[in-house]
Amino acid sequence: MTLDPLSWELLALIAAALAIDLALGDPSWLPHPVVGIGRIIAWLERGWNHGPAEARRRRGVWLAVVVPLGTWALAWGLLTALAWVSPGLAIAAELALLATTFATRGLAEAARAVAEPLHRGDLSAARRALGRIVGRDTEALDESGLARGAVETVAENTVDGITAPLCWALLGGAPLALAYKAVNTLDSMVGYRSPRFEDFGRASARLDDAVNWLPARLTVWAMWIAARLVVGGRTKGALAATRREAPRHPSPNAGWPEAMVAHLLGVRLGGLNHYGGRPSHRATLGRALEPLVVAHIERAIRHMHGGWLGVLALMVPLVLLREWLI
Repeated sequence: MTLDPLSWELLALIAAALAIDLALGDPSWLPHPVVGIGRIIAWLERGWNHGPAEARRRRGVWLAVVVPLGTWALAWGLLTALAWVSPGLAIAAELALLATTFATRGLAEAARAVAEPLHRGDLSAARRALGRIVGRDTEALDESGLARGAVETVAENTVDGITAPLCWALLGGAPLALAYKAVNTLDSMVGYRSPRFEDFGRASARLDDAVNWLPARLTVWAMWIAARLVVGGRTKGALAATRREAPRHPSPNAGWPEAMVAHLLGVRLGGLNHYGGRPSHRATLGRALEPLVVAHIERAIRHMHGGWLGVLALMVPLVLLREWLI
């Protein structure tokens, strides 16, 4: 670690990393740390996910400890070694690593890849684009269903793709932000319920819930504040409604940004989805003050930007408090 946590220098570095992500995204020709983390998880899963349920649960706990801790240690060791060579080189490396933990541009591009063919009336292309970012069946979705899928994706992934790594970065720089991404990758690979991962992935799923708990709720406040001041939206009653409706979501965290975005847009999210042809009913969030259309995708992207900018602004008082205390 080259910079102190909760410091102006680290906050400036995080802001610069966000700017880099906004400008460049994740070029396919650059190696990405999450890809390497995913390969390690897959290798450990093949070696550890076997035997009785109790043994798989125990190894799953080890997986949830070893991968994030190992990721943190590798990043910290790299930055420490580079700092011995040149402090400037270490800061440049930390900036590059931090930029990989954010998905601001990538999330917006993925949503717009659904919106653009919808604007042309090309439902087939929009369904293919949505199918690349969601697990639900998309073959029979109309414009409203496609818009809902894109809006829900933007709302939910604002937390794990932007604001949560932002929060953890301010507390521990690139090493802690990358450790968070390791937890997030664990959850996406082994943390869902299925016969294969029910026992082995339980600890990873619980850890992901824990590390996203506070960022999800901070994001809701940040979105609401940004909507009041800059972005626009139906803010009246949105906070109270979000607190009331978010627990309906099966995830303890995803329902918070989804409910807030639904109320700010004046639409209803959730409802019926199909997975592998099987229906799945999810509690509805928000009020259908207007029908979901393609224009809501771009509005959701604006609330995404309001969310991370708001979280960044909310961190300024924390840095001021640290400066005052020391």
